Parts: sequence; structure tokens; C-alpha cells
Amino acid sequence: MAGKRKKNPAGSTNGYRGDVLRVLGALKVAAADQIQRIGALHLTFRHADKETPSKRKQARTASHTGALSDMRKHGLSENGGSTETGDSLRHLTTKGLQAASYELRRPVTEMGSTARGAGSSGASHPMAVNETVIAMLRPKPNMAVAVDPPHVQAAVDAPDGIGIIASYWTEVSLPATGTWNAPGKVGAQADIVLTAPQDQVPLLFIEVDNCHESAEELADKLEKYARFFRRKVKDTDGKERPMWRTRWSAPDTWSGDRTHPPVLLVFNRLGERNPDRTVPRLAELTRHLWQGERQKGGYHHYDGRIPIIATGLGNLSKHGPAGPVLLRFGRDHMQPLREAIGNPRRRAADARAREEATARQEEYQAQVRRAAQEQAAKQAAEREARRPVCTGCGAKFTDERWEAAQATDWGAPKDSHPRLCDDCKQRAIAAERHAAGAQEHQEPVRRGAEQQGFQRSPHRPVCTECGAAFTDERWKATERVGWVATSEPRPSLCGECDRRFVTDLQQAWPDEHRHQEQGQAVPEQKAGGTWLSRFRR
Repeated sequence: MAGKRKKNPAGSTNGYRGDVLRVLGALKVAAADQIQRIGALHLTFRHADKETPSKRKQARTASHTGALSDMRKHGLSENGGSTETGDSLRHLTTKGLQAASYELRRPVTEMGSTARGAGSSGASHPMAVNETVIAMLRPKPNMAVAVDPPHVQAAVDAPDGIGIIASYWTEVSLPATGTWNAPGKVGAQADIVLTAPQDQVPLLFIEVDNCHESAEELADKLEKYARFFRRKVKDTDGKERPMWRTRWSAPDTWSGDRTHPPVLLVFNRLGERNPDRTVPRLAELTRHLWQGERQKGGYHHYDGRIPIIATGLGNLSKHGPAGPVLLRFGRDHMQPLREAIGNPRRRAADARAREEATARQEEYQAQVRRAAQEQAAKQAAEREARRPVCTGCGAKFTDERWEAAQATDWGAPKDSHPRLCDDCKQRAIAAERHAAGAQEHQEPVRRGAEQQGFQRSPHRPVCTECGAAFTDERWKATERVGWVATSEPRPSLCGECDRRFVTDLQQAWPDEHRHQEQGQAVPEQKAGGTWLSRFRR
């Protein structure tokens, strides 16, 4: 403990020193009161019971004042004058900026300068810039370490601000010529740059005016902004892009248009100029920078334009960016920040267009479905008209029976009864099987008959001589048996004509007939016998 006290005599903790590094790294110069209101708002409520405002302020800033004292001993921070109210101003050294870069997770090259000498004349403008950041940020008390009176809960339940302290940069050069590290003399310098895409504010430039500048001077500054936004440089991929896109990430389209990033003007009523008269004059001088083109849907296109918004620091501190306290040039009513930098009429028109497109698509799909249903019904009716009918019972085929009856193999139907339904087919098959069984029972009788004469003529023979039909005995006598010819010499004659033929033959050739009856065969003539003798004669 003694070693820690020796290293940090003021007794500061790492948490409070981290608050100092983050706040001074982002704001460059600030008072202990502002550091406490951003880094540890719960201390405001913890010491709310002190008698006087000065004692309350001293109690709630004591922790950060001790942290600043220890950091000054380590060479991280310095005193930089005082405000008009007597508060000491603090800023970081080069070593402190390097330490703050780790807290804010930023490159050291983007930390800016040490802001030495900013408090030599009271630092009214830096203080207004800091108050603007606090009004936009709207820090919440840490309920884990705070006392919980009703007003603490009210602060917690109040509308949230935009981003965290690491979302803010101050005194950022916007080079219309030169480079980021060596900007030209004609460029602008943004008081605050806010990047909070998690809160729907991807990129916002903020200018704070203590009402010392005229409308013409502010218009000239906005012209420098426009010149910077139009400037293009080659990116690392060799393609030309707007220079601001090489450092900050933002959507390609802003509220549906390719607009430039918005600029917020915050007026702090310290000077002699009245912003109620400055703003209308400034709007006329910069009309060419912010005015959009009206479309048929009642909205405007803002391609190549700068959304310019104005508000007062008092209203912004009281209501925050979520309150309707911001006026966009070209509109006649106050809006919250997100609506003011956007294009709600365009979003509404796009929503209507999407709804109409969805309705048209649904109607088209309904028409397609109706047409498909009608076509399907027509095809079903045509198919039903082609459905086969059973020739047996007259019933229509089922789908399965129809498909089975249509199946073919090499052009021939596979089904044995393609014109019958399933029931009739089964009955027909059963009848055929019964008939086949009866035929097999009669087969032996037919085979016996065929063995006796399988070449029997199917018609009763007729005599070629007299034309009379054969008797059964004559038909059987002349019938061929097997492959053997009939033994009858005259099978084409009936029995009566055959007997007359024999009688006539006996009368004409008695000797020859007698030899045939006795079974005497005619001697076989030898070769060279009678036939050769005939040639010898």
C-alpha cells in the first residue's frame, strides 16, 4: 500500500485515470467537472447532499482531480489555463496522447495535437464543444456503485444519447488540398466528428458556434465542407473514391440517396448574434448545397447534397438528440436527430412502393394459381373422358388398372385382358382355367382317335364316279392310317362303283384278273431281255 501511495500520491485508481485518458484523448482539453460528468456521473448523485454547490462540485470531482494530479506527476497531463468561471483546464502531453490511444483504440496519428495554449483566453469555444459532446452523449450513472434516490433512476430512464466517448473526435482537419497529416490552408476543420453506426448515425460532422460568426462566415465554412466532400482520391485498390470514405466508414446511400454526410450546427448563445436571424440567412446562402429535387411521391432526392441541421445548445442539453429540437434546412418543423439527418418521406414512399409491389406480386401469383387450377381441371376432364370402360361390366378403369392395361413390351400389351377391369379380368382368367382343365380331361380320348387316323378328312368323301356320299364303312375303309397309305386301290370310288369297276375289269381281262386273284405275280423282266429285244428288232 505504501508503494502504491508513493507511485500515486493522490491515491487515484486505474479506473479514474482511464476516465481522464479517454475524455482528454477525445476532447483534447477539459475541466475536471466535465471529465467527471462524462466518466463517472454517479458521483454527482452520491454527493448531492452537500450544503453548497461549490462543496458538491469539489466532492464529486475529487477523484478525477486526484487522478489528474498523479498523471501530471507521471508526465501524462498538464494544466492548460482556466475557464472564465475559474475551473482549471487540463490537457494531455504527447506521452499522454499515446496512452490515450490505447484507451480509445485509435492510431496515434489520429489523436491530434496536445491542445497546449487552448485555455490561455478562457477556452470558451472548447468548453462549448465539450458541452455539445456531453449533450449528445448523455452519460448514464453507473447504478452498480451509485446511491439510488428517485432522481438517479430518472436519469437512468431518460432517453439515451448517441455513441460513447470513443465515438467522438474533436478538431479534425478536412483537407480540400494536401493530405490528412499535412492539410492545405483552404480546408475546413470540424469541431466534432461523430461515428456511431450502432445508433443509426454512421457519420456526423458538428460545428459549434458561440454566436460570434455571421451567416456569411458560416456559409463560407460550409462551402469548404462541400469542397472536401467532393474531393476524390485513389484508394488502396487503385479506384477513386471520396476522400472522406478513405477514413470513415458509411453506407453508400444515405436515406436512399447518394448524399454527402450531414453537418449539424450547434449555436451557443454567448455572442451578440441572434441565431434566429442567422439561420434563415444562412439557409438562403447555402440553398445550392442542401436543396433536393422534389419527386412525384412527395419526397426529395438529395444526390450530391449536404443535409444541414441547426439547433441550440440549451435545447440539445435539455432534450438530447432524441428530442424534437433540430431543424433541417428546407423543412418547417423540428425533428429528432435520426429523422433530421434521414429522409422519412422517402422511406414512407419506398414503404408504400414496396407494399404496392407486394400486392401486385400477390395478385399475379393468385392469377397464376387460378390459371394453373383451371388448366389442371381441364386436363383432368380430358383425361377422364379418355378413361377406358370395361367391356364386361361397363365400369370405368381405375388409375392403376388403366396404367397396367397401357403397359407394353416391345409394342405388345403386357396385360392379358386389356379391355377388362380387375374384377372381370379375374373372372375371365378363372373361366379360362376351368376350360383348360376340362380340355386336359378330354385330351386322352382325342389322342386315341388321332392314333387311329390323325389324317381323317374333316368332311365325308363323295364318289368321283356317281357323286354319292361314302357310307361310314366305305369312309373308314378308304381312310389313311398314320403315315401309311390306304390299302384300297380305288379310294375315290364309293363301294358300289368300286364293285362295278371290278366286274367290268374281269369281263375285259379275264386271264390277268385270274392271275391276280391267285396271287401269281408277273415275272420280273431281266435287263437286256424283252425291252432290249424290242430295240434289236
